[in-house]
Amino acid sequence: MASPLSPPLSLPRFLTLLLSLLLGGVLLLAGPLPVAAAMDYAKQVLIGADFHGSDLRGVTFNLTNLRDADLSGADLRGASLFGAKLQDANLNGSDLRDATLDSAVFEGTDLRNARLDDAFAFNTKFRGVLIDGADFTNVPLRGDALTSLCAAASGTNPVSGRLTRDTLNCS
Repeated sequence: MASPLSPPLSLPRFLTLLLSLLLGGVLLLAGPLPVAAAMDYAKQVLIGADFHGSDLRGVTFNLTNLRDADLSGADLRGASLFGAKLQDANLNGSDLRDATLDSAVFEGTDLRNARLDDAFAFNTKFRGVLIDGADFTNVPLRGDALTSLCAAASGTNPVSGRLTRDTLNCS
């Protein structure tokens, strides 16, 4: 007849169970782990800063001076660059999908091969920018900005495979 009680624990099983209970108790006492917050660089002067290849998802650069900054290859998905000054900045190959670019100033900026899908850029200034291979899919632009961008549009984005002219709906 089998006993309703479970068999005694072996020493290795007992030690494993004890260690698990101790670690679980320590974690409960330590409290919740902190959530990583997006960095905030708002209203800073970051002239010539090097963010090449950085993970900057969700970062805030509102009203920040990023003149001559290197943001090439950076992941800026969901970042906010509202009113940022990006004159002569390098954003070649950067990922700006879903970014807020409203009121930003792009003059002499390198946006070649950048992804800007679904970014908000209605009141953004684009002057003398390099956009070969840039993807502007679903980016709302003012008529004057669209006219100047279409005049310079060429190439195919190496990631999305879309023609720059097509993403801008140039005629």
